[in-house]
Amino acid sequence: MSGFSLDLNQDVIEVRDWVHTFARDVVRPAGAEWDEREETPWPVIQEAAKIGLYSLDFFATQWFEESGLALPVVFEELFWGDAGIGLSIVGSCLAAAALSGSGTPEQAGQWLPEMFGTENDVKLGAFCASEPDAGSDVGAIRTRAVYDNGDWVIDGVKTWATNGGIADVHIVVASVDPGLGTRGQASFIIPPGTPGLSMGQKFRKHGIRASHTAEVVLDGVRVPGSCLLGGKEKLDARLARVRNGERAGEQAAMGTFETTRPTVAAMAVGIARAAYEYARDYAREREQFGRKIGENQAIAFLLADMATRVDIARLMTWRAAWMARQGKRFEQAEGSMSKLVAGETAVWVTEQAIQILGGAGYTREHPVERFHRDAKIYTIFEGTSEIQRLIIGRAVTGLQVR
Repeated sequence: MSGFSLDLNQDVIEVRDWVHTFARDVVRPAGAEWDEREETPWPVIQEAAKIGLYSLDFFATQWFEESGLALPVVFEELFWGDAGIGLSIVGSCLAAAALSGSGTPEQAGQWLPEMFGTENDVKLGAFCASEPDAGSDVGAIRTRAVYDNGDWVIDGVKTWATNGGIADVHIVVASVDPGLGTRGQASFIIPPGTPGLSMGQKFRKHGIRASHTAEVVLDGVRVPGSCLLGGKEKLDARLARVRNGERAGEQAAMGTFETTRPTVAAMAVGIARAAYEYARDYAREREQFGRKIGENQAIAFLLADMATRVDIARLMTWRAAWMARQGKRFEQAEGSMSKLVAGETAVWVTEQAIQILGGAGYTREHPVERFHRDAKIYTIFEGTSEIQRLIIGRAVTGLQVR
């Protein structure tokens, strides 16, 4: 078990610089266009695939890097470039994390490659947990999976699904025993082309517009028993323990979210850093009343607070990512802490960046207004700020805070 260090190893530094170059030269110049188009930026994803950035091998290598810091570093750089495009590039990772965390080695070996494809045949994955009446309240999931002669038949509607309906492989959380609440849920692989799965409403969003978000409708979707993550024997044993009043581990959706929170936090850090750097550079050049506006204490102090908060968010993100990689328990919900702080930092820093630019910052002539729109989702998805506080509150008090 390695000790925590703020010194990135040479491999991580080289990957960081490589991804930064791609973000600077390819992602950032395309950000405004795809934000306006509100479409999946296939050409950029394909460019990422050609250089090996959008690939299962790349993300798996970063995920298992010894320090645990590689993936947060990569995500920060991509989202420094543009959040909407960045999420299009990494959107399959949530589905991949769900499959890796709950699936068997055989399931991972078969389906993970189908979520990324090849440089000449790009594919996508989607993780489908939220529902119209079950966002933060995952216990209210109504999508039902019924066992039928060796198959599972799934019915329901999912919403807010990144890549939903256009993905090649969907991972769907469904209830197999509604009477057990969250403990009666399981996750299922929906292979490409499965009858009964369709895309519902595609959402037009405030931010991260280049990332596809839609409803997924499941109408009598039938999948073989091999598509139940972890297998039926494991599910039956877990349900039996629950019915006997024993502990049975995390439920399907929350286990996935907990492992990915530091990487989501890193996305928010990237947005915040981009806004801070843009405002800093603007303050160095913009003149009012015969001097640079950065010479005014009001601006300089604000930039000082912005820089400090970005560093705080990054350090908390790195701590949580390192702990997760070393197998250390989040005794005080450190993963939720990183997501909470990074998300709220991104919203605050991007708002201050607009303030520093004044009227110019409120126009689309400068990217800070887009940064601000992109940042807001990080206090909402993957668990709202309120849900993160609830999780942290329970962890630090040991009580069932409601």
